Amino acid sequence: MPDQLTELERRVLDYLVEYLRTNTYQPSIREIGREFSIKSTKTVSELLQALARKGWIERDPSRSRGVRLIGIEMRDQPVSMPVFDSAEATTASDHIQIDRKIVTAHGAYLLSMSGNHLTEVGVRPGDLLVIEPVEPAALESGDIVLAHTAGTTSVRRCARNGTEFSIDPLRRGEAAVRLTQRQAGSVIRGRVTGLIRRMRPAVAAEPAAAVPLPAN
Repeated sequence: MPDQLTELERRVLDYLVEYLRTNTYQPSIREIGREFSIKSTKTVSELLQALARKGWIERDPSRSRGVRLIGIEMRDQPVSMPVFDSAEATTASDHIQIDRKIVTAHGAYLLSMSGNHLTEVGVRPGDLLVIEPVEPAALESGDIVLAHTAGTTSVRRCARNGTEFSIDPLRRGEAAVRLTQRQAGSVIRGRVTGLIRRMRPAVAAEPAAAVPLPAN
């Protein structure tokens, strides 16, 4: 899944999105530097490279405006969303187009579910969960989140009491984890905001039958 961003990286990503929506093209490295009071073009280039490495943009370093946003499209166009086969995956296995009304946050992605451990909460194998980045302060009790605890990333339910959180398991054999708001920022990887399901498995297309040519 895409790595979480630093505060500055997220601000730069938001700037890229808004600039593109206003101008229909990306800002140059020098324009980004002026926006964030960064004098070194090398520093700006390293920021863009970090966004590319974490899976938020694609970049052509040979071009001043060679940035393409991943998972963010314009206005009424569908959103191209990266799909990850597991919570530990670092590279997307696919990209699919979905209605932008389903996704409201920049940097969202899809997580493909396997196994039957979440069937009790209505999640079936093959379902795609929509994961959106979230700040702990925006979480509410009852939110479903993706959390990394004890070396494992899993889907859990959040319970909140002021600035304290309990990340409760949705599958048997896991223990609840108590967190402060500061700790939650490094544990919670995103909030589950939607589910995409095929009502029946996709059917592979039959190969076309060979048609003999007429004899001359």
